[in-house]
Amino acid sequence: MEEQQVVKALAALAQTHRLRVFRALVVAGEQGLTPGVMATDLDLAGATLSFHLKELMHAGLVTQDRQGRNLVYRADYASMTGLLAYLTTNCCQGQACLDKSATSCGC
Repeated sequence: MEEQQVVKALAALAQTHRLRVFRALVVAGEQGLTPGVMATDLDLAGATLSFHLKELMHAGLVTQDRQGRNLVYRADYASMTGLLAYLTTNCCQGQACLDKSATSCGC
């Protein structure tokens, strides 16, 4: 993942509503969620949700698919994995920081 894309992704997630939307989509998995379901579950107005979904899509963290009359949004797991990989590259100065029994980084 390029540094500029990482900055966009982190900026998009650095807002409470967008972080909640993204986490809801991660939990939903491949099934994804429609805006109506997200608006109800997250107690967000439709226009507000639309704005935040657009920002997450622009950052490459969310995809949109039309299924009949409905739009379905999904977390982009490849992008999420790329972001995490970028953030953890050379973790612990290049040493393995987790053994199989560890529950946190031993740095």
